[in-house]
Amino acid sequence: MRTGLRWESFLRGVVTRVLAGDEPQPRWMPRRVLTVVSADVDDNAGVGAIWLEWRPKSPRMREHLVLLEWYGERWRSVGCGSGSGDDPVDVDVLDVCNGAGALSLTRGRDLPHSLTTAPWISCAKVRLGRDVDHVLIGDRRIDAPERRTLIAAWTSPRRSHGLRPVIVALGRDGAELSRIGPHDSLDTHTWARLREEQ
Repeated sequence: MRTGLRWESFLRGVVTRVLAGDEPQPRWMPRRVLTVVSADVDDNAGVGAIWLEWRPKSPRMREHLVLLEWYGERWRSVGCGSGSGDDPVDVDVLDVCNGAGALSLTRGRDLPHSLTTAPWISCAKVRLGRDVDHVLIGDRRIDAPERRTLIAAWTSPRRSHGLRPVIVALGRDGAELSRIGPHDSLDTHTWARLREEQ
């Protein structure tokens, strides 16, 4: 992916649209070239994440996860992960996979102890089943998007190195459908189904 002023401007535009409640995909950017799959901004924590696919229908498709932080009175990119992407999966209720993490830009404020005190910024891709109405990422509520895929960003203390918050999938009636903890590899619904199949 590109770097520089145009790239930073593009990312800030996506964040601005998300904060305004608009579609994160820029109208002027053809989806066949670059698709904004999902974007999440936690304005209170001053962090965000953007999930992009470069040439999504091409065999050479590349997926990018970009982490952002509100720093120096503007949104700035703090890191980016890239790969060939995941194979599409049929999700029953909740699937949490691949993410990215970076040390906060605030580390430069408190030299020389900054590497041990600066928070960690993380994100994860979340896929949702049809019955999920919204998810709780820690204490934040995110409504299930139409595409059933989203990215979620959070901060955690440096010592926990990006520990994921509890993610809970809830139905339209507010009932809990499944959850996945910080150290879990599968959600509770999937574990229950696997136990029944034995």
